[in-house]
Amino acid sequence: MLFTPDAHEPLADEPWSAERARTAIASIVADAESAFDDGWPAHPRDQLEHEDPATRFRTVYLGGAGAVEALHRLARRGYVELRRDYVPYLERSLEAPSDFPDEDAERSLWMGKTGIGLVLQRVAPSQANLDRLSGLIAANERDERCELMWGSPGTILAGRELGLDVAASIQWLQAQRDPDGLWTQHLYGRSGRCLGPAHGFAGCALALGDDADGVSETLQPFAVEEDGLVNWLPYDGMTQLDAHRDGEIRTQWCHGAPGIVATLGDMLDEELAVAGAELTWRAGPLRKGANLCHGTAGNGYAFLTLLARTGDERWLVRARAFAMHAARQVELSRSEYGCGRNTLWTGDLGTALYLADCVDGGGTLPLP
Repeated sequence: MLFTPDAHEPLADEPWSAERARTAIASIVADAESAFDDGWPAHPRDQLEHEDPATRFRTVYLGGAGAVEALHRLARRGYVELRRDYVPYLERSLEAPSDFPDEDAERSLWMGKTGIGLVLQRVAPSQANLDRLSGLIAANERDERCELMWGSPGTILAGRELGLDVAASIQWLQAQRDPDGLWTQHLYGRSGRCLGPAHGFAGCALALGDDADGVSETLQPFAVEEDGLVNWLPYDGMTQLDAHRDGEIRTQWCHGAPGIVATLGDMLDEELAVAGAELTWRAGPLRKGANLCHGTAGNGYAFLTLLARTGDERWLVRARAFAMHAARQVELSRSEYGCGRNTLWTGDLGTALYLADCVDGGGTLPLP
């Protein structure tokens, strides 16, 4: 078995409707703008252990900077008109204490000030902010975590977008690559070798781009194949897909075939990419919710990646089917919790971006 059936649910029997998708986007944005109060309270499903329920994270992954990024992306594309000016909030966020003071997070793209500054530079560019970003990105050149969320792969992506010289960071990351092509992550007091995009090989390869050679060859030994389908072990050293404490096979963006295909689909051998996307379709939407990191929308980007690579319209049909299901999941979650989940990677705003891409007929994950 390449996926855990109980982790997925039957696809909603709802035909594709661009109008329905646009309505869902407008509802998500209206909810987010109404809930803003110097940021957004952490959703119950995003509250960390021992965290104050009133905590308002400010960073990109599950905080306000990511929410603002999604809102502005949707506004630039004509899906919504924003009622608020979020620039002062971003400026305050840059001066606020770290969301994660125990994790050396200052330089991080998703969990630190680099991500906040990058969103601000997109919305209201200035030389002072660019100089600050340049310093943060240079300081992250040799971050030992070797992964996208905290480490240099994330800041390489940011630096490249900003036109900064990240050659030294690229060279250092290349030099850290193990003989078999993976990278060793030193994260949360542990060392290990992860395959997925958030914490492992796929994120490093994405950052290197054309300099990341042997992507399929590196991933092949960790692929588990069955009847023309494929999933990937999350970590080197795992001998089977369900070797987690909870026994659940990961089939989502952060771990498993959907994320490998959505992140590296244009670097993989086409047969391997198609096998991973086909598994994603067979498994169906995730019960965890609609979000990008570990939800239905994130999995749907595997289909949009295959659409761009192959031109085969069946992938767009499948992406849109997941979009309708994800819109429904957002509504059910809001009804259950009495509030929206106003984050980019774990919540509704990332799902809104996916819905917009399905309306437009193609798109990629909001990386960085």
